[in-house]
Amino acid sequence: MLIWCGVLFAMGVMAFLDSLFNYGEIFRQVNSVLFMLVSLGLLVRTTTKMRLRTFEQQTARIMALEEEVFALKQNAGMGARQTMSTAGLGV
Repeated sequence: MLIWCGVLFAMGVMAFLDSLFNYGEIFRQVNSVLFMLVSLGLLVRTTTKMRLRTFEQQTARIMALEEEVFALKQNAGMGARQTMSTAGLGV
């Protein structure tokens, strides 16, 4: 991401110098296309990272819930065993 931002900054500096020194029409066309492509790349990378982060958060939440379910099942199984053992003793 830092590299992309550096490229955009360098292109901005080149566009500023172009406006000062008037390098020519070809440079402006190429620079505008490069701005468009780099900004599109940043957009795609940012949305991909956002989706990946959401997926990782959901995976972590699912794992935590599975652990809770496992613990609850173990506690329910222990409770049923204790009830059966106390019922057999006549207590």
